[in-house]
Amino acid sequence: MVAANTMVCVIRVSVLVLLLFLFLSPANAIRSFPAKTRDGVDESGIEIDLGLEFSEAPEYRNEPQCPVSSGEEEGSVSVCDPVLIHIAMTIDAEYLRGSMAAVHSILKHSSCPDNIFFHFIASNSNSINPDIFPRIVKSVFPSLNFRVYAFDDSSVKNLISSSIRPALESPLNYARTYLVHLLDGCVDRVIYLDSDVLVVDDIQKLWRTNLIGSRVIGAPVYCHANFTRYFSAEFWSDEELSGVFAGKNPCYFNTGVMVMDLGRWREGQYTKKIEKWMEIQKERRIYELGSLPPFLLVFGGEVQGIDHRWNQHGLGGDNVVSSCRRLHPGPVSLMHWSGKEKPWKRIDGGKPCPVDHLWAPYDLLRSRQQKEQLLISSYSL
Repeated sequence: MVAANTMVCVIRVSVLVLLLFLFLSPANAIRSFPAKTRDGVDESGIEIDLGLEFSEAPEYRNEPQCPVSSGEEEGSVSVCDPVLIHIAMTIDAEYLRGSMAAVHSILKHSSCPDNIFFHFIASNSNSINPDIFPRIVKSVFPSLNFRVYAFDDSSVKNLISSSIRPALESPLNYARTYLVHLLDGCVDRVIYLDSDVLVVDDIQKLWRTNLIGSRVIGAPVYCHANFTRYFSAEFWSDEELSGVFAGKNPCYFNTGVMVMDLGRWREGQYTKKIEKWMEIQKERRIYELGSLPPFLLVFGGEVQGIDHRWNQHGLGGDNVVSSCRRLHPGPVSLMHWSGKEKPWKRIDGGKPCPVDHLWAPYDLLRSRQQKEQLLISSYSL
């Protein structure tokens, strides 16, 4: 009997080791690639394990009162379907975890998740082939309506000047300026969101924002902020430059949450207007803060104001100094970890801020330790 029990234990341990090997095998993991990798294969022809694996998100479906998409019965939704809510976000390896959590939060709190179409913008000039992202997104959200667009960094790289934080110099930060050139022409309105947000309200409420008159964008505006600090003394002393705000009441707004009328954007050629200010910046150095100031210069004083609940920003602390911040007083529909720190980094580092615990339930990353513990727990049953 002892020998039999010993044999059973040996077999159980052997099977467990084998299962662990298979479960943690790179062949079953979502990939990331080293600097010289394309299409998931390095120079030796061997696939590289990213060390990341995302759990499949719960499936969220439309409530009965939602309008029915014309392609829903056929199983494919046309991007031009008028019932769709369009959301644009960038996607890359560094912020992938944030993007997945953001999408999860949007779907969870939406009354009509089947009617949302995501437009993910990926760089086509770094070491990771953008073709990898559709596979990742599909594995996490099997029923999601989405496309991934390749953004040509060269279209903006030569216009970017140095910023107070290197991360703000990434060409992908400027992709929001080129949405009209990337998305289908039938998409005449889009919500742009940064990857470090959580939406805890029905996104339809934000989608219904009325852009009055000729307004091109809508966003929460903050007129109590010191607007002058976003530009240099040279800018304010030059009447030709600062005259752009003549007759206006410009207020600060954060470009990480915007409702954009792409039809009006095309008509007004706003991409060229933003590029013009970026060219001036290269020559005169009139600001320090990345992709935000050109938007302030072009749209300052002409933004459709949206309730502040739709951008509780600054939760990532200052752009230079790491710090914990609280939510602003009042109701919250969207939390935004703008600033130097991101919630997943602080959580992984063992030093989360209190607001990071609000982000954690939407995190779909499954670590190796979690996978191993899950397997051991399920096997012991």
